[in-house]
Amino acid sequence: MNSYYEGAFSDREVNEWIGKMLGRYREYGFGLWAVELKATGVFIGQCGITMQTLGNGRQVHEVGYLFRREFWHNGYATEATRGCMDYAFDTLGAEEVYSIIRDSNTASQRVAERNGMRRVGTMIKHYRGVDMPHYIYAAGRKI
Repeated sequence: MNSYYEGAFSDREVNEWIGKMLGRYREYGFGLWAVELKATGVFIGQCGITMQTLGNGRQVHEVGYLFRREFWHNGYATEATRGCMDYAFDTLGAEEVYSIIRDSNTASQRVAERNGMRRVGTMIKHYRGVDMPHYIYAAGRKI
């Protein structure tokens, strides 16, 4: 279970999420990727670029990820996020890349900061009837 999503997803929610990801690939040509350990091929999580809407309605390239707990604190999120940021800048031509991170998720905030992102704002996201404050981090192409 991931505490940042207020619990595990039901089968219906998983199917909806998969449909949403496939729709993103159809619409934008990119989305989240599976992350595997190079040496073993073991699946450890996901990371990628998606289009997200900020609190002001602006659409932005967001780098996001989710890793299996047993692989936390090994630098995988920092490495994968950096690779996705490079992809957004170099392949997608993004001028800026964002991360929208729950205010209580200090580990992800540190990942963003290690990759040259800085906090530029806040917004509220709504999951399962819960208002969740999030910080908005951003980095420009030149960083």
